Amino acid sequence: MNYVITLLLVLITALQYDLWVGKGSIQEVHELETSVTSQTEENRLLKERNDALRAEVLDLKTGLEAVEERVRTELGMIRKDEIFFHVIEK
Repeated sequence: MNYVITLLLVLITALQYDLWVGKGSIQEVHELETSVTSQTEENRLLKERNDALRAEVLDLKTGLEAVEERVRTELGMIRKDEIFFHVIEK
């Protein structure tokens, strides 16, 4: 009878070992869930960035206003017959 109980305890311990330490353990599942969560957040941020870039490209392809705005801000260009005032603060 003692041999049966000992054998059962050894089998239960062996089965529990895989659950807690082996492949597919609770710790590994938790680490994978954390990894998936962080990757999902990174993907969301990259999608937002891509959507903004896509909208900017579309705006630059279709409208002259976006091109004019870029030229004014980045290159400092002005239109003909405009006067440019540069205000320097103390």
